[in-house]
Order: sequence, then C-alpha cells, then structure tokens
Amino acid sequence: MEDQVNKLKEYYKMVFESDDGKIVMQDLEKRCHYNVTTNIRGDSHESAYMEGQRSVLLFIKNMLLNDKLKGK
Repeated sequence: MEDQVNKLKEYYKMVFESDDGKIVMQDLEKRCHYNVTTNIRGDSHESAYMEGQRSVLLFIKNMLLNDKLKGK
C-alpha cells in the first residue's frame, strides 16, 4: 500500500512540477480559493462548496510535499 502511495506521489510530481503543470497549479490556486477566505456570510452552502474546491487543491499540494518537510 505504501509503495502505491509513493508511486502516486511521484506521478503528481511529474505532472505538477513540469512547466505546464506549474501553469495549471497557478490557475487552480486562483480558482480554488487558495489564498482567500471561503466564508460567504449568510450562505453556508456556498461556503461549503468553495471549501470543498479548496480542499482538493490542498490535497494536491500535500501530495507534492516532501515527506521530510511533513515531519515523516
């Protein structure tokens, strides 16, 4: 199982560390609210939707982190 996860991490790195992948990552950061709040006052459903988008981006970024940086 751990080998599969490590292989998957390598695939993420191949994709997102390429020149094209870096452009896609920048676009995802804008579209998925990476640097802004996802709280919409008075609309909990929209807030949850936006936070769901953001969580996917955070997952991708976590896959790209070196395990040593994560303390593993």
